[in-house]
Amino acid sequence: MDPVGATLCRLRAFIRVVEQGTVSAAAVALATTPSVLSRALTRLESRLGVQLLRRTTRRLSLTDAGKLYLEQTRSAFAQIEEVERSILGQEGELSGRVRMSVPTTYGHHRLPPLLSAFARQYPAVRVELSITNRNVDLVAEGYDLAIRLGQLPDSGLVGRKLEDARLCLVASPQYLARAGVPTTLEMLGEHVCLPFIMPSSGKIGPWLFCLDQKNIEWLPQANVQVLDDVLGIVSLAESGLGICQTYDFVIRDRMQRGQLVEILPQLSGRSRPFSIIYPPHRQLSAASRALIEFILDSTQAGYPAKLSG
Repeated sequence: MDPVGATLCRLRAFIRVVEQGTVSAAAVALATTPSVLSRALTRLESRLGVQLLRRTTRRLSLTDAGKLYLEQTRSAFAQIEEVERSILGQEGELSGRVRMSVPTTYGHHRLPPLLSAFARQYPAVRVELSITNRNVDLVAEGYDLAIRLGQLPDSGLVGRKLEDARLCLVASPQYLARAGVPTTLEMLGEHVCLPFIMPSSGKIGPWLFCLDQKNIEWLPQANVQVLDDVLGIVSLAESGLGICQTYDFVIRDRMQRGQLVEILPQLSGRSRPFSIIYPPHRQLSAASRALIEFILDSTQAGYPAKLSG
């Protein structure tokens, strides 16, 4: 194999190992052996004169040099893909793979109709979807884009708001018949509340209210606290265990079916932003750009709400 070809193979091996998380998994994906990939990584690091990956018996992690190299090499392959598509002509069907991370609320209740419509328009694009409340590192973990909740940090990534999701308090009819309906914020403190522990801080997530045109953060206290999956509080509320605060788009169907009832609407009016984040366009594949623009265009046109409401 010529030197350029060997380097390209090592680059692909490096990218796939990062994306798969282990040398063994990458070897399966590339139909080769772990020893072959290990040698390719060693030769690549030797050629560059820097360590790209920290290797332990359990996991791999990128060094700072590795993060930079991954970002640049993925950008280079995206540009090669664009050049090939230009040469072959735009009549060809858009294809490729897109790795995407979304929180559970969006992954279960907002994204499905969008991905279904996207798949119909671009059937040759493969989307690998991670549904988790953990904020993944796009560069280090090999993701092309992510949907995030809340204010976005200054990370060098592009961030564009999708929507401000309205928050509301709900409980099941069974719970309200048993415990009564709270009519004030003070009465709410006497009820069974179902808080969520924020993964980023390990602390209870405050409930957001608007009272007399003033924003309030209120900490719910309860013997049952949910970790990891924020949708758990909705399931517990629906079963009659207590009251939860969640997004309107999550419980709208349950409210229409009478499974949940909104309470204390006079405290509503608060929302949280959902945004889509991704590297600068020059580092994205055509498939990634197509999915990003599809989600943005559809969300701004009210597409998810039309399908779910």
